[in-house]
Amino acid sequence: MTILGIDIGGSGVKGAPVDTVRGELLDERCRVPTPQPADVDRVVDAVAEVAARFEGYDSVGVTFPGVVVDGVTRTAANVHKSWIDAPAARLFGERLGKPVTVLNDADAAGAAEVAFGAGRDQSGLIMMVTLGTGIGTALFLDGVLLPNTELGHLEIDGKDAELIASDRVRESEDLSWEKFAHRVSKYLRHVEMLLSPRLFIIGGGVSKKADKYFPLLEIRTPVVAAKLLNNAGIIGAAVSAGQAASGPGGQHPGSIPVDASRPGSPEAGEAHTVNAEGAR
Repeated sequence: MTILGIDIGGSGVKGAPVDTVRGELLDERCRVPTPQPADVDRVVDAVAEVAARFEGYDSVGVTFPGVVVDGVTRTAANVHKSWIDAPAARLFGERLGKPVTVLNDADAAGAAEVAFGAGRDQSGLIMMVTLGTGIGTALFLDGVLLPNTELGHLEIDGKDAELIASDRVRESEDLSWEKFAHRVSKYLRHVEMLLSPRLFIIGGGVSKKADKYFPLLEIRTPVVAAKLLNNAGIIGAAVSAGQAASGPGGQHPGSIPVDASRPGSPEAGEAHTVNAEGAR
């Protein structure tokens, strides 16, 4: 079975077929600009444009920048408000003519990192933070996802956190790396105070520039860059779609197997999965 992963971001919609066993892209990814306004019709068109670049896929996983429950998009912070309560899985499925799984973008990226990347050998409470157009978050306890956390919208200094420390704000305000690191530190320290995670995994486009600002972060919790970089969402979406396609008797749709031999995981023989909510 060939599975296509598509990641809807604030600036671009990108996708590629994925090897869901190894967590790798099988072809060079295709990217098109996210339409403006990013309403339902235009985004569905953009997803269809990306999908049309590839042939022979059997199902599709799609990430969305907002809360997703049972394939329905409940919030729309960085896309058009027409997405609120939109039946996204049905809309994409009708347009592509294939089974489609839809899940939160940060949840998908985090699930991929926990299964294949920087979080693979980690136990305890792990938090994925994607710094891009907004701030996405995914929270994992011993490899199990707590879906749709959306902690990028915590209030910092009276403002939505992503209006202070997202990569979009860094670019629009032409922040130095020192100032950007100060803002990211303030956000991460707030999360530290609330949750005391064991590790932060930083993803999103700015993760490619970790050397510029990671040494300047002032927090107690260890911080690592996402290993899958900007492909994490594509990979997580495809793997979730693959699990959904397993049907009755398989793992919970949207689940990603985690190595049972790693530290902190259940004893051998127990099922241990990363759950991607919204992939039904």
